Amino acid sequence: MYKIAVVEDEKNLASLVAKYLENEGYNVVCYANGEEAQKHLDDDIELWILDIMLPGIISGYDLIKEIHLHNINTPVIFTSARDQTIDRVMGLELGSDDYISKPYSIRELVLRVKNLLNRTYGNNTSTKEYIIGDYLIDKDKRSVYFKKELIQLTSKEYNLFLYLAENPGKAFSREQILNAVWGSDYFGSDRVVDDLLRRLRQKLPNLFIETIYGYGYRLLV
Repeated sequence: MYKIAVVEDEKNLASLVAKYLENEGYNVVCYANGEEAQKHLDDDIELWILDIMLPGIISGYDLIKEIHLHNINTPVIFTSARDQTIDRVMGLELGSDDYISKPYSIRELVLRVKNLLNRTYGNNTSTKEYIIGDYLIDKDKRSVYFKKELIQLTSKEYNLFLYLAENPGKAFSREQILNAVWGSDYFGSDRVVDDLLRRLRQKLPNLFIETIYGYGYRLLV
């Protein structure tokens, strides 16, 4: 059973998040501020959910630094009601693994938690859905949604997005992407990868896909 810490000063929201996560079988502890959470950094916590704007002198930004001093590999999800672009970038720079802006769907948060735990610690169960930024991938339907709105993707655009989503943070060469999306028997220029990435970025503008010049691409979450 994974142990999850929720650091959130909105008592009702923290209780609701804890209830949903406990219903999924997780062991959940809640802390109302950074000072309280700081006392439990040595506990065996597998995932932290941090509100950035906390009462007191210790913010979510301060807390993630201390969490990673204890264990650099402990996954962290940031939440914030402020400007999401600024906070998302700051979170990535400080080592957060995911970000969700308030107000958020509790179901979406639970799904993000499942995906992140699966990526970090492994899971033998087959994941049917992925939350990547503002997008939801439904593998059974081979569909991608943005805030419940279906995004029309071609088969190759979907395959590329899924390939990157199943390996977030991992750098792929153009050749690796070619083999995964077009197949090992494809003969032609690897520049088709660049064209496909360009179309995917146009259709999914909120994705953070990093170009690694002279090599390939990496999906940041």
